[in-house]
Amino acid sequence: MSYVSQSPVRNSINWISERAFQFAYKNVVKSYVFNQSPDEAHEQMVRFCRTSQKIGPLMWLLQQMLDYTDPILETRVMGVDFSNPFGLSAGLDKNADLPLVLEKAGFGFETVGSTTARPCAGNSRPWFHRLPEYASMMVHVGLANDGSDQLIRRVNQAYKRSQTMRLSVSLARTNDDHSGDIEEGIEDYSQSLTRAAGHSHMIEINISCPNTRVGEPFTQADNLDKLFARLDQIPHPQPLLVKMPQDRTWPQFKDLLDVLAEHKVEGVTIANLRKDRTGLDIPQDWAGNLSGLPAQKTSNALVARTYQSYSDRFVIAGVGGVFTPQQAYDKIRLGASLVMFISSLMYRGPQNITTLKRGLADLLRRDGYTSVEEAVGSALRR
Repeated sequence: MSYVSQSPVRNSINWISERAFQFAYKNVVKSYVFNQSPDEAHEQMVRFCRTSQKIGPLMWLLQQMLDYTDPILETRVMGVDFSNPFGLSAGLDKNADLPLVLEKAGFGFETVGSTTARPCAGNSRPWFHRLPEYASMMVHVGLANDGSDQLIRRVNQAYKRSQTMRLSVSLARTNDDHSGDIEEGIEDYSQSLTRAAGHSHMIEINISCPNTRVGEPFTQADNLDKLFARLDQIPHPQPLLVKMPQDRTWPQFKDLLDVLAEHKVEGVTIANLRKDRTGLDIPQDWAGNLSGLPAQKTSNALVARTYQSYSDRFVIAGVGGVFTPQQAYDKIRLGASLVMFISSLMYRGPQNITTLKRGLADLLRRDGYTSVEEAVGSALRR
């Protein structure tokens, strides 16, 4: 394989392209995007990408301009080989519309969904509110998606076509008027897991979506144990992660990890949206929970505590407040083997994936590491 980092010409083109994208987004595109409602801007972005990825030469050009590759970024996690540790978190590509454009831009993986057993309309609009002063977004989507039957077919097509990007599908419980008791919720997850088996590189079980009618019953230890007693019986070749809640004390969080440690779970995604608005000036009538920078501190603390207590049991995917290479590196040094983000794409632009990869490679070499794996948890070692 020929790496961009090892070719002076390609490396220069990539560096110049990254900065050209950065300039164009900051000075032209961002003002256009921010003059629209966040809901409208999101829908336009999905339509634009869906159309653009049908144009082969455009996708080739995108890859040549933005896909920074470097052998130091390659990593193997849960038996899956990644070209780099950076992934799109669940919540943006709800219906598997973006895999090709994300691959060409240089993502190491993406998490599609979350998807549910039944098609789900989600919550009433608006789904999003921007909070630029906090580098955050209020999110109140409520798991809108086309249903796992349709969505996993699309994921499978992308999974078969993917060359460098890995596909993960996030499974959640349907958020609608038919949501019932715990047993109904278990059956909902079970249907989606059965459908997803063998059709992606990874599976994420989202137990912690805070914007639903029935709340988060599977963030209670007894209910979580019942759920995975059932899911353990469903064969699937992919490694399985669980997306964890952020707003728990460490003893509460540890109780959930102790349950998962007894089941067929390889990793945990830490963590979902922040609920606590303390210290933030946010209109009370804005429904939803916080992404981006306000989620960083608690997420990092949970990553570190989980790594210290369970590094021999769980792989960690860290999410929350990743805008710069240093912030990504911090999560890795605290114990995350994979790093996920969404909000920085809106605030920094699509080239931020290139900025993160190039910057992380520089930080790893500065500190004498030859791989991502060597740096995982390094801040906690004596």
